[in-house]
Amino acid sequence: MLNFKRMAAAAVLPAMILGGFATAAGAQDVSLPKTLTWSTYDVGSSGYVEASAIADAMIKGYGVRIRLTPSSSGIGRLLPLKTGRVQFAFLGNEANFASEALYEFSNREWGPQDVRVLLGRPAEAGVVAASDAGIKTVADLRGKRVSFVEANPSANIKTEAVLAFGGMTWADVDRIDMPSYGSALKGLSDGTVQAAVAIPTAAALRELESGRGATWMELPADDTEGWARLHEVASFVKPREATIGAGISTDAPAQLMGYRYPMITVYADADEELVYNMTKAVVESFPVYKGMSPIMASWSAAESGKSPSDAPFHPGAVKYLKEINVWTDEDEAWNQKRLARSEAMMKAWEAANEKALDENVSDADWAGFWESYKAENLK
Repeated sequence: MLNFKRMAAAAVLPAMILGGFATAAGAQDVSLPKTLTWSTYDVGSSGYVEASAIADAMIKGYGVRIRLTPSSSGIGRLLPLKTGRVQFAFLGNEANFASEALYEFSNREWGPQDVRVLLGRPAEAGVVAASDAGIKTVADLRGKRVSFVEANPSANIKTEAVLAFGGMTWADVDRIDMPSYGSALKGLSDGTVQAAVAIPTAAALRELESGRGATWMELPADDTEGWARLHEVASFVKPREATIGAGISTDAPAQLMGYRYPMITVYADADEELVYNMTKAVVESFPVYKGMSPIMASWSAAESGKSPSDAPFHPGAVKYLKEINVWTDEDEAWNQKRLARSEAMMKAWEAANEKALDENVSDADWAGFWESYKAENLK
């Protein structure tokens, strides 16, 4: 088994992982550069561990050299992809934020990024409350103390989406600003907050489960109106049943949001053959890395190669997913709609910049101007 602790320690500086000669039976059918560089989440994160496992399997199977360059910020993971210093980025929700010019990507130096996804592991997230707080449904969140994690738009957009499911916004709850995701979860146990967004398997929730109890705000898939409101906030999630986690089991599952983390990402102009071969190599290496940890099983093509995602899928990935009968007409319809959205976003950005120049909008006022323009011109 791959020693993740050893690999994490070795990657405090950018890690060079060296491979030998190709050994997999299908290696001759995959054409990859001798060296690949991937940006990933920081050392110790699930995203880094998963990228490490996939890299190790590809090294053994295809004889490539793979360098992992970890970063703790979305900008730090995407910038090397933009400048060509890495060929692939293992991203989280910053793929959506970059595509939609949200948060740090609304800066005039960035704007909407034309990014594409190859594969992405499905995961679950939702809003959880202490069981003794009297919060049983999304509607019960009204007026309650709900965490807002500073400098963590990935967490906050999911909370906002759950509130939208119930026809609410941040104005309808008592927003409690917390300095970190970890502190927000701890706040559930000590009573600082009554509800917070979380992934079911978060270690900090075990304390809540064994103490006050953990109750999840369920998002039934058959509530089409609720999901329509939710998708206005977060189009990259879909209904997903969680069976593992605090307060959750196969006998007592929870209906939460399904999203993707991490996602293997490129820009739209990435070479189609390179993307095709990378997708194929990751999928065909699955038998080698699927047992590295329980979550790696979700990297199967049948799960990781499906819509929706934070950005459109790249044609090179779609080509391979069609070959293995994973890509469906439903996936294609979603992808075409998402491609149209990306194109409209980039056109809106250009038009907004022209209007801002005409109106002498300052850099300090740009973010607000862009949000207003987008709300008026993109539906």
